[in-house]
Amino acid sequence: QVQLVESGGGLVQDGGSLRLSCTASGRILSSYTSAWFRQAPGKEREFVASIRGSVTYTDSVKGRFTISRDMAKKTVYLQMSGLKPEDTAVYYCATGTNPLTSRSSPSAYDYWGRGTQVTVSS
Repeated sequence: QVQLVESGGGLVQDGGSLRLSCTASGRILSSYTSAWFRQAPGKEREFVASIRGSVTYTDSVKGRFTISRDMAKKTVYLQMSGLKPEDTAVYYCATGTNPLTSRSSPSAYDYWGRGTQVTVSS
């Protein structure tokens, strides 16, 4: 079993920066996909970024967010800069064990954290 714990959320002004962290317990392989999703009130959970060797991003965060992973620390990071009010959401990290599934689909991920709130004020 893998457990994921996110941290680093908070309140930030428009244009500000935050770094989210997600630390795993249990066995994590480099072949696993790590990802960040987010969910705003009244909206569906949305893919943000993933990493497994290469990285992928949803278009709305390209150039502003950076995902990275430290396998020794079993930690995935999401560095967010140029934050906008529309980035406000609960951010979840996820881990998927099957490399053949779509990285942007929530159903591809086996393990989820409980989420951390990010609020961007205008």
